[in-house]
Amino acid sequence: MKGRHGVAPFDPVVAPAPSPVDLHTHTRRSDGVLEPAELVAQAAAAGVRTLAITDHDSLAAWRELLAADAVPAGVSLIPGVEINAVAGGRDGFWEGELHVLGFGMDPDDAPFEAALHSQRQQRRRRFDRILARLRELGMPIDEEVEQLSIGHDDALGRPTVARALIARGHAESVEDAFRRWLGHGQPAWAPRGGLGPREAIRAIRAAGGLPVLAHFGEARQRIGVVRELVEAGLGGLEVHYRGWERATVESVASVADELRLVATGGSDYHGDLGPYAQTHALLWVPSSVGDRLREALRPANA
Repeated sequence: MKGRHGVAPFDPVVAPAPSPVDLHTHTRRSDGVLEPAELVAQAAAAGVRTLAITDHDSLAAWRELLAADAVPAGVSLIPGVEINAVAGGRDGFWEGELHVLGFGMDPDDAPFEAALHSQRQQRRRRFDRILARLRELGMPIDEEVEQLSIGHDDALGRPTVARALIARGHAESVEDAFRRWLGHGQPAWAPRGGLGPREAIRAIRAAGGLPVLAHFGEARQRIGVVRELVEAGLGGLEVHYRGWERATVESVASVADELRLVATGGSDYHGDLGPYAQTHALLWVPSSVGDRLREALRPANA
């Protein structure tokens, strides 16, 4: 049904209960605002029982939490990562990227860690180019960035720059900073380097993980792209995503079913819009999603 102006009204997914699953979150080990222990504590308090921290190009949070025995009782923490893969000149992708989540990789896999290290170096170089452009624009924020970057394990991203711009009064919010300065085509934007989608998928597979295409709401419209990635080893599709309307979830779910991909879902929580509970209230991922992911990650001989 369309509204009075001929535009279909937004039909959000309404969570029938606190979501027990969140497979897409970020901490200060990449570009989030919370320490890993803070995130898992807040997620547990909000009702999450299956959680993945998917910091960009880093498994540091997972290692830290396991070493400190800091995972709350009743929470299953799955090793996760997000790789912002360069789409190689393909048209129509947001900022020329496809984001690939990985779940269940062997944290001790040396080649995978080497690939992530290379990705973090690429992120650092891009980060420094953005800071240089801001200095050229008469907007130096190096001091603020230094303070905000403590504990980020070198997997720095533009949200950190955005927060520094807010601190200096150059932007009102992270979204405003991206819109005016950091987004594609804006004065301080710099292109990304690193792995392409196929390389990211293969690296995750080689480390024993399940590669999943993240927040690709146009999966039905661009199913040919998804099929190409399946041929490269893609094993899942993020079906449930905070902020998506019901029709988008149903459309992406139909592609996952058709291509026999594991469905995942998550909040993509970074922390700029408030405490975890506030974002979690907008998320619904059925418990069956966590069960099916664990089943997909179980060794064949287990």
